[in-house]
Amino acid sequence: MTHSNRARTSAIRAFLAAQSSAGLVLMAAAVVALAIANSPLGPGYAALLHAGIGPLSLGHWINDGVMTVFFLLVGLEIKREMVDGQLSTWPRRMLPGVAAAGGMIVPALLFLAVNRGPTASGWAIPAATDIAFALGVIALLGARVPASLRVFLAALAILDDLGAVLIIAIFYTAGLSWPDLAGAAVAVALLVGCNRCGVQRLSVYLAIGVILWLFVLRSGVHATLAGVVLALTIPMRRTRGRSGADDPSPLHRLEHALQRPVAFLVVPVFALANAAVPLLDLPAGALAAPVTLGVMVGLVIGKVAGVFGCAMLAIRLGLADMPAHAGRRQLFGVALLCGIGFTMSIFITLLAFPDAPLLQTEAKLGVLLGSLLSGIAGYTVLRVARR
Repeated sequence: MTHSNRARTSAIRAFLAAQSSAGLVLMAAAVVALAIANSPLGPGYAALLHAGIGPLSLGHWINDGVMTVFFLLVGLEIKREMVDGQLSTWPRRMLPGVAAAGGMIVPALLFLAVNRGPTASGWAIPAATDIAFALGVIALLGARVPASLRVFLAALAILDDLGAVLIIAIFYTAGLSWPDLAGAAVAVALLVGCNRCGVQRLSVYLAIGVILWLFVLRSGVHATLAGVVLALTIPMRRTRGRSGADDPSPLHRLEHALQRPVAFLVVPVFALANAAVPLLDLPAGALAAPVTLGVMVGLVIGKVAGVFGCAMLAIRLGLADMPAHAGRRQLFGVALLCGIGFTMSIFITLLAFPDAPLLQTEAKLGVLLGSLLSGIAGYTVLRVARR
């Protein structure tokens, strides 16, 4: 194996190890949130999330502020993989790209098949895959899952995140404030100018990033997208796939610094705030509600149909190769795990039904049940499948 291949493998392994551990922590946070919401502490916990802290409530600070750091890391990972990683060439993008596209389109169509009118705005909820949760399940399987499938899943999830970011920017934007958008455009121009002028100090980019976030927050575009825009302007140098921990490139330094705080603090805090679904207080028909069914069907059936179907079609047509040392059953098992759509799915739920608490609860119920069924099914298939 060449130095370049070893370095690239080292970077991917470091990413996968961090995400796998984070998935287990995320599972625990979701269980704790559900337990609190369905205990005597539930009403007090809900009141705490609605408590005002300055201009926003605690829940809004988490969803609009803290989650911006999550989207910043997502943007850094997208840029790194596109420029110098597993998505840096078209042959490498083909299989996860085709699978990711199918895994977003089919679930959305299935959701729309059972939802009309106002509830149709939730079509994007089942389109997202939670990489931390999915890799957390794979971590429980150890060597039963080939490394090539883990890399395939990571690349697919990164493209999936890119699609989710674009969907949020295009379809879930409220009334726009043009003066604030102009201020955001000036901030972006400053960031791009710093990049072009070779500025390497992260503090400069982060300071301008805070100003960008303030303008975007007031503009009507969701504030977390400021994190993605900031990430795309931060300079990076090609490192032949190294993790970046020993590289002076600003992007690699920032990504390395954010990985653990985001994985073990930001995302679990988001889960604690948004997975607190009061199941005991749901109306009798909630389980059969169109939103609940649409999300569940989209995740459990739509994801596997889109991901596995499109991936196999690309392989059969000779557009891409089957991941090394993997068989169709294992690829099918990974496609099932793509139906675990927790973090981004719940985030889109909040945007799709901003003033409809019941619809939010039904969608979250669909996300939780769909993710649970997909996780169990994927784990079972991968456990019994042979290489």
